[in-house]
Amino acid sequence: MKKTTYRLALMVTVASLFLTSVPLFASETDDRIESSAKQSYVFKTYLKGDDIKIQSKEGVATLTGTVSGEGHKLLAQETVASLPGVKGVDNKLEEKGEVPAVYTDAWLIAKVKSTLLFHRNLSATGTEVLAENGIVTLRGEATSEAQKDLATEYAKDVEGAKAVKNEMTVSTAAPKSSAKTMGQKMDAVGELIDDASVTALVKTTLLSHRSTSALHTTVETKDGMVKLGGKAKNAAEKDLATKIVVDVHGVKSVFNNMTVE
Repeated sequence: MKKTTYRLALMVTVASLFLTSVPLFASETDDRIESSAKQSYVFKTYLKGDDIKIQSKEGVATLTGTVSGEGHKLLAQETVASLPGVKGVDNKLEEKGEVPAVYTDAWLIAKVKSTLLFHRNLSATGTEVLAENGIVTLRGEATSEAQKDLATEYAKDVEGAKAVKNEMTVSTAAPKSSAKTMGQKMDAVGELIDDASVTALVKTTLLSHRSTSALHTTVETKDGMVKLGGKAKNAAEKDLATKIVVDVHGVKSVFNNMTVE
């Protein structure tokens, strides 16, 4: 009888400790999610000018505040969703100022700028983007003809772009030995870009390109190495996904495991 009573008491004690530890573990996970999001490369670099508040409860993160545009809203959501322990994201972020109507020139300009921003082989900050009746004009300076052609290719692939006029000039000055391209600078700090940020940048970039926006692609990142899954309609579509992703900031290599339908 005493043994039975002892066993029951022990079971009650263990159960009590387990029930007490579950909320504590959940609280620690939520705190880690909130902290990791704020310390992520995306939040500290691309979203640093936005007013974003993150609150996690039992793995579900709620985003509130304001951002400068639709692209930032999506980027914030994808970054948080890619963090370990996140079960879901409730995105309540609002865009600051007047939101441009879909397919207007203002909307198209924002889409093109966002697309160019995440590619390592382009100087998005030095590229001026204009649009009139769906015709995109690019101005600024490119470091080479290849970079200029790449800017045209990416801008053409943005949803809503009817045509692209690339008026960028190609620099004739010899590059300084100490000067680094954007890609080289990003490669130099590649280890500082967390995997959640890389995943978010890849997903957002694929969505911004017309040719890959409809792809049902899964993205996993480990130490900067990206694994793509999902389905592609053909081999060309699969190859294009690889080409686009390998040019995203922070990506060290791409393993494309997509199946061709």
